[in-house]
Amino acid sequence: MTAATFSLMFPGCLGTLLLWAGCSTVLCLVDEKLAIQPTTTTGYRSTEMMAENATYGESTLPLAPTKCGDKSILCGDYCDICQYFAGSIMECLSVLMTHQCLDKFEKAMASLNSSDWCIWDKMTTIYSNLSQCTEDICDCLLIPWPNPLVEQTFVNIHSTFFRDCPSEELSDPPPAIVFALVITPICLIPVMVSLVVLKTKNGDGSS
Repeated sequence: MTAATFSLMFPGCLGTLLLWAGCSTVLCLVDEKLAIQPTTTTGYRSTEMMAENATYGESTLPLAPTKCGDKSILCGDYCDICQYFAGSIMECLSVLMTHQCLDKFEKAMASLNSSDWCIWDKMTTIYSNLSQCTEDICDCLLIPWPNPLVEQTFVNIHSTFFRDCPSEELSDPPPAIVFALVITPICLIPVMVSLVVLKTKNGDGSS
């Protein structure tokens, strides 16, 4: 009786042992997959975030343009400078605009009398050259133009050189001209009414 009971219990215990061992193996495999999955996901997200930072120039590491524009013969030189520049692509853009565009603009402004700064006919070439220079550098580095850095540059220029220029287009005309323009139609109204009345009377009398 005891041997029979032991023989019946042994297969059951053996099966239970095998099931326990099998479940432990499966649980280990699941744990391994769960342990590996966050690592893979984290690595992917880190790579994605680095790509986004590189796209918008937010990285503090030296960031060279992966591609270079070809709209100017100086594009190769600009891209080479930014490739070895110890800063972001926007910082490199700021340095290039300062030395290639703003320095020339300031020298051209210094060659003129300050009274000529407000005369557009004398300023149009200098101003257009500055605008074209900033646009060429942005095109070479494949940076959108205009951008906040370019806009701030032009704001600084206007506050420095054109702050005292009068806006003649928006100023009112002298009071004498305003009075003449207002009083002329007012005086013409009675004259026109009188001519119409006289013409009507002459027409009635002749008929």
